[in-house]
Amino acid sequence: MLTRRRFLGAAALLGGGLVSRAAQSAVPEAAVQAGPATQPPLVPREGRPYNPVVTLNGWSAPWRMKDGRKEFHLVAEPVVREFAPGMTANLWGYNGASPGPTIECVEGDKLRIFVTNKLPEHTTIHWHGVLLPNGMDGVGGLTQPQIPAGKTYVYEFQMKHSGTFMYHPHADEMLQMAMGMHGFIVVHPKNPAQHRVDRDFVFLINAFDIEPGAATPKVNTMLDFNLWAWNSRVFPGIDPLAVRTGDRVRIRMGNLTMTNHPIHLHGYNFEVTGTDGGWVPKGARWPEVTVDMAIGQMRAIEFDAVYPGDWAFHCHKSHHTMNAMGHDVPTLIGVDHRGLVQKINRLVPGYMLMGERGMADMGEMEMDLPENTLPMMTGQGPFGPIEMGGMFTVVKVRDDIKPGNYTDPGWYQHPEGTVAREWNGRQEKP
Repeated sequence: MLTRRRFLGAAALLGGGLVSRAAQSAVPEAAVQAGPATQPPLVPREGRPYNPVVTLNGWSAPWRMKDGRKEFHLVAEPVVREFAPGMTANLWGYNGASPGPTIECVEGDKLRIFVTNKLPEHTTIHWHGVLLPNGMDGVGGLTQPQIPAGKTYVYEFQMKHSGTFMYHPHADEMLQMAMGMHGFIVVHPKNPAQHRVDRDFVFLINAFDIEPGAATPKVNTMLDFNLWAWNSRVFPGIDPLAVRTGDRVRIRMGNLTMTNHPIHLHGYNFEVTGTDGGWVPKGARWPEVTVDMAIGQMRAIEFDAVYPGDWAFHCHKSHHTMNAMGHDVPTLIGVDHRGLVQKINRLVPGYMLMGERGMADMGEMEMDLPENTLPMMTGQGPFGPIEMGGMFTVVKVRDDIKPGNYTDPGWYQHPEGTVAREWNGRQEKP
């Protein structure tokens, strides 16, 4: 009998190769992720023009034009994903990555998407939010047969309207999505000038339950996840969003976790310009500093980057900005530990008590952690420990970024007199 435990064990050992070269000869070769960092936008070399997006810690899928259709190839397969330096996980994904590569196309494009299954079980792909023929919707057993291991299926449909969408399995969904199988779809307007921005970022919100010292997610977890991620990366492994002062910035997000996420941007108010159903008309847009992402939803927010600095961007649920949490840790604030550690150490060498003055102690101490485990709070900034994890990164707005060269500009150099400081009891000249 094939149990879930044996199933995941097979996934960890499987390196691919279930589909022969002969079986793949009729479809384009799949691209492989070059690394964990954000890749440069893939500028279209054929097909209709559009302004490409930047997938946070990811990349966009290549394609070819054939018989008037834009052809993509997705390979469902086991992958190894680095969540942040010091921790990797055994996941399932597409084309060597979790999430899979972003599919970019243009409103009106006719798509042909080959899906090769290199998993040890069947799968499908559902095109979340896309309007298409019922038989292309990707619900295994309902709208199509399951894609068996070792087989390639093809989906064909036309993109009827522009917007922000997702893809994920609709077969053994609890296991396959918990293992990291999902991706982003961006459909650009026919007119590249419509809804144009200078920087267009995309990422998926996902979550995993991986015990300290382990590398494979627990797929039966419903709510108590301990790694809250953007594109299967956690702080300090999430790349910053570098923008030039004056840029019009769009950030597209999709939520495929089992809870909502209030995503908050410091230093700016923004407009919600896109939802699951498409673009919000200008007269109906509303201002926010936090947008609540419900389960299964997509949102696009926009703002003008007019305030230079390093602005925090994160989920506002505090436990979603921590890594490798333990849910049974008692609160010991105010408890006098003096002498207790020495007594316990006689029985348990190396034992450490934490939390007498708060959780920040844990970020400041050099603690022994299990192999392949991230600290709960981490990250160094220009003024010391940032004490964050999980769904946290920085929007870096700079005057000196050159158009077309959006590499990480480093930490912000604050003008004199603009940093909070200790009060010395007298008014200083500005």
